[in-house]
Amino acid sequence: MRLTMYTDYSLRVLMYLGTKGPGELSTIQGISDAYGISKNHLMKVTHELGKMGYVETIRGRGGGVKLAVPPEEINIGAVVRQTEDDFNIVECFSSTANQCILSPICGLRGALNRALLAYLAVLDEYTLADFLINKDDLAALLSTGGL
Repeated sequence: MRLTMYTDYSLRVLMYLGTKGPGELSTIQGISDAYGISKNHLMKVTHELGKMGYVETIRGRGGGVKLAVPPEEINIGAVVRQTEDDFNIVECFSSTANQCILSPICGLRGALNRALLAYLAVLDEYTLADFLINKDDLAALLSTGGL
């Protein structure tokens, strides 16, 4: 299974913000520079993460973005479910675009569905905090652009 770029960027924004101290503001430009990602993409991602309640954005001079909840309360499986368009890993998972003639009798669909559910169940076991145990090292890499 492959996550969309949108989900990837969402997780990266959360990781970046998770390396900051409680209440410490970051800029979208700073996140963009750290990852080498388009600022415009990150603006959209950050806005949506704000609507989901994961980040808080403060407008104006001296504004920025920060985590709205502690990393321990951000479940990775939930973030992935909220940021992915769909989980149609094969055509027959789509109720509107399925043209596969095998669908009515194919056993593969059930196995793939079980695999998808297992994938999501593993992600459900983790919070953002689980990936911040090396917070200082992550922050150092982000501040140098990975150099």
